[in-house]
Amino acid sequence: MIQAVTKFKENKLNLKLKEVNARVVYHKYEGIQLNTTLVSFSEKRRVLSTLEGIKHVNNVANVFVPDPLSGNIMTLQKYAQFVKRLPATLGLRLSNLTFMSTAVNMEKVAFCEKSYEDFHVCCIATGGARNNALRMGFDEGPWVEKKTGFQPKLGTINIILLTNVSLTWGAMARAIMTTTEAKTAALQDLDYRSTPSPQIQATGTGTDNMIVVSGVNPNIVISHTGGHTKMGELIGFTAKQAVTEALKKHDNPEE
Repeated sequence: MIQAVTKFKENKLNLKLKEVNARVVYHKYEGIQLNTTLVSFSEKRRVLSTLEGIKHVNNVANVFVPDPLSGNIMTLQKYAQFVKRLPATLGLRLSNLTFMSTAVNMEKVAFCEKSYEDFHVCCIATGGARNNALRMGFDEGPWVEKKTGFQPKLGTINIILLTNVSLTWGAMARAIMTTTEAKTAALQDLDYRSTPSPQIQATGTGTDNMIVVSGVNPNIVISHTGGHTKMGELIGFTAKQAVTEALKKHDNPEE
């Protein structure tokens, strides 16, 4: 069952997807005000997260971590504590939630939906890339895991991808590729430049993450989500539009 978070202020995201409850929830962690895009489902969904891998959960989320808190949790040990404790602030169990975090306020969240016949795709995104943009295959990655603490610059593009139809695990993995290509296309169209190498265009930030959520329709199972498929087209279109809007909302508030 969907767990209502009635004790907190909420702003509903009016998605067309059925059996999906999406809203921005205002809550606190250790006395600090946060807000979270929380998407809940009436039954457990198969989820593929670039942070947590494969899970079966009723809830996925994107959490805004403001400056007063981000500086306190940006070590591996403290972030692990944050991951364990955060779900309780939403009235949820860790086992029934997968989430990402970002320095982008959820009041800047953007979403795009597109349908074709029985297929429906929704992409929910936040984006900030002015101080953390990179070009993969060109820029250096100086952090060596297990050796030193990780202190990333603020700036992240986070994506929640939702479908109404069932996706195979392979299709969910391929959807990450399709969505990433669309994200990079948005950055290129907006002429984002690599922070360390401003002479070239950026392809993403060093901390981007994504959660892909399969639908539960047993009568429609999709195995292919590449660019030659209709499902891939829907994923690419919604991701590019949502990321473009999210970046404009956060990085160019005057527009």
